[in-house]
Amino acid sequence: MTPTVSRAARAGQEVTPDSMGDADIPGAASPPTQRVVKVLELLSRHATERLSLARIVREAGLSRATAHAVLTQLTADGWTVRDDEGCYGIGLRLLTVAKRAEAAFPLRRTAVPHLRALSERAEVPVFLAERAGDSIVVTEVVGHPSAGWIRAGRRLPLAPPVCREFVAWATESVQEAWLARADPAHRARLALVLDEIRTRGYSVERLVDESTPMLEVLAGLRDSPITAALRAQLGSVITELITIDYLPDELGSENAVVTLSAPVRDRQGVVVAAVVSCPDTRLSAGALNELGAATVAAANLITAGGPTGD
Repeated sequence: MTPTVSRAARAGQEVTPDSMGDADIPGAASPPTQRVVKVLELLSRHATERLSLARIVREAGLSRATAHAVLTQLTADGWTVRDDEGCYGIGLRLLTVAKRAEAAFPLRRTAVPHLRALSERAEVPVFLAERAGDSIVVTEVVGHPSAGWIRAGRRLPLAPPVCREFVAWATESVQEAWLARADPAHRARLALVLDEIRTRGYSVERLVDESTPMLEVLAGLRDSPITAALRAQLGSVITELITIDYLPDELGSENAVVTLSAPVRDRQGVVVAAVVSCPDTRLSAGALNELGAATVAAANLITAGGPTGD
């Protein structure tokens, strides 16, 4: 078995503990750029904190020498700052660039005041989910959702049975293709649910919080290159974890509701985002309908780009 030789050794450089340990993403076109991005992403996730070099080394998966070199240059250029204790945070230059970049995402600027108004009126956390290709990305969060998976930057697959509000108003061919990807045990119910979502204007998620991350993993595995037998087994597990939405005759005196989601459309009427209310509690049918109507109203205001209504 041939031992692995590091890039540093192949280049004739001395291999020391400080030159080892940099974790590269396989296939990365520019590992040095990747390391800079890792540091900036880490600091941005802790924008109100100052992180020690040791913590950055540990959480970014870099060697101490590499992390120190990256941070020294970033600090010299104003992208990061270093305090008297040797800890680092984001710098004014990064904040300036981030502010300028907001202009590229007008939907979020339009949405934020409406999300805040809905959250205050309904007294529930709210978030905006935007479509990005075959995924849905959580981009703005107001309040503190009890479900741990709900956080800015979280990506969900646009795959059945979730993200139904993005499909319910699509063309028949798009809906059929989406349904074809669903587990056969779910297809008939999903078709009925899509009709119901179009009628009432919003989808209802009744998953328990503990099941949501597991469902995401299972759905992703099901869509990966696996055998038909394993795909069927995964579908069976997913079926056991969820009950998809509510149909009219299923509403009772109390109904478990994790989220309610209403569509935001672009000028062509295509669903490009969703306003999601997060009660994560049991609601009466009346309270569920009231929150649903409020969520739809907020989504419609974002679609129209109108005032908050305060």
